[in-house]
Parts: sequence; structure tokens; C-alpha cells
Amino acid sequence: MANHEEFIKNCYRLATSAVQKGNHPFGALLVKDGELILTAENTVNTERDSTRHAELNLVSRAARQFPPEILSQCILYTSTEPCVMCTGAIYWVGIPVIVFGCSAEALGRITNGNFVIPCREILERMKSQIEVIGPILEEEGIEIHKHYW
Repeated sequence: MANHEEFIKNCYRLATSAVQKGNHPFGALLVKDGELILTAENTVNTERDSTRHAELNLVSRAARQFPPEILSQCILYTSTEPCVMCTGAIYWVGIPVIVFGCSAEALGRITNGNFVIPCREILERMKSQIEVIGPILEEEGIEIHKHYW
């Protein structure tokens, strides 16, 4: 669990960095064999593209940079539980583990969101074998969102 916490803290730093650049507070990273191999931030505002979530930015780059046999050995860490779009992207590139900080439900309470579906539910409907771990250090993630939204 300690490694998960360190990587989630790194995601929270990326989320804070995204806000400093004018974007929404989300960050994600990719780890293979305990080593960080790729990071990404949300760029929705700076790229003027509502699909530029941190996880989708990460997965898109990872799919171009690494072969499927590498991705199948990775863990995707994210500051906040992935949305439907990002969960689908993670599934399609074959990353077998998702670890998140703040839950979608907690984010929904903060933002009064009405499109809050936990990624476990999405993956279950897809009959996916992706392992989902989280929330981890959720209170830290909630604080980032409270300050932003």
C-alpha cells in the first residue's frame, strides 16, 4: 500500500500542476515494475478539448509509445477515479490495474455532478478483468477538488 500512496501523492502533485496551468485538477501516471514510465495532466482548458482528461492523455501517449506486451504489465495511477470515457480507453489499451485517489462519488458530491459512475461498475458491465484499487488518500484528493470547484 505504501507504494500506492506515493504514486497517488505524485498524481495529486500533477493535479495541482494542471490547475496552475489553467486546467481541471487531474493527474495520472503509468508505472511498470515499480518504476514511473509516463505522466500526464488534464489539458481540457489549455487544449480547448473536453476529451483531454489526464487519463486519456496518458493512455493515448502510452499506446503510441509502448507495445501491448508492456502495457499489459503496467499500473495506471490517477488522482481521481476515471470517468466512463477514460475507463474505456484504459480497457482498450490493455492496462490491467487502475489505482485511484479520490472516488467518483466524492467528486460528484463536490461538483453536484450527475454523470458519476464508479469505474468498477463500468468494468463489470464490460466483463473486464481489470483490477481496481481505491480510493487511496481520498481526503487529500477531496481537498484539491474543494479548492478548485
